[in-house]
Amino acid sequence: MQSIALLDVGLGNLRSVEKALERAASDAGVAARVVVTSDGDAILRADRVVFPGQGAFGDCARALAGGLGDAVRGAIARGTPYLGICLGLQALFASSEEAPGAAGLGLFAGTNARLADGAKEPLTGAPVKIPHMGWNTLALRHGGHAHLAAAGGEGAHVYFVHSYHAVPADPSLVVATTTHGPYEITAAIARDNVFATQFHPEKSQAAGLALLASFVRA
Repeated sequence: MQSIALLDVGLGNLRSVEKALERAASDAGVAARVVVTSDGDAILRADRVVFPGQGAFGDCARALAGGLGDAVRGAIARGTPYLGICLGLQALFASSEEAPGAAGLGLFAGTNARLADGAKEPLTGAPVKIPHMGWNTLALRHGGHAHLAAAGGEGAHVYFVHSYHAVPADPSLVVATTTHGPYEITAAIARDNVFATQFHPEKSQAAGLALLASFVRA
């Protein structure tokens, strides 16, 4: 039986992600145990690591400043499959405009930029609402990714809730984008054993469960 470490950085209710992972493992026919944990040793022992997406970047950075951050970096360095969701994607980068001076995991160069208020829809001139909240479609980039293909690939509908998005220094990290008004938003990144989404698979119904099942099987 594989173990999936679901990171608890003290920023929100993890039950929806835990239940979605359990359902996805069942759908995939994979025997898996989801362990909600902030223990570094448990993270390093796990077969897979999932960083869920609730809370603010500054609070997340403080939680990662000690052994928890070291454990996540160590697990990724040894090749453990990693899934980041929303904040779990943003935390992979060095910084965020949400919390100037706060340090993320720094595994990838780049930052997280705010979707600025006051933008207009290009065609209608209607105000663009921030946060970007609700269903939107994916556009694949740089060949996409197997987990995105499982979720429906190009044009798949997934659920977003965010005001910031990643701006990688290396654009080839981006495997999916979406648009919100005039903004092209980083929707997913991937590199080696790291895959992360700005959208929430646990809120994305069948597409999200298919993505999680692909992660559990991989």
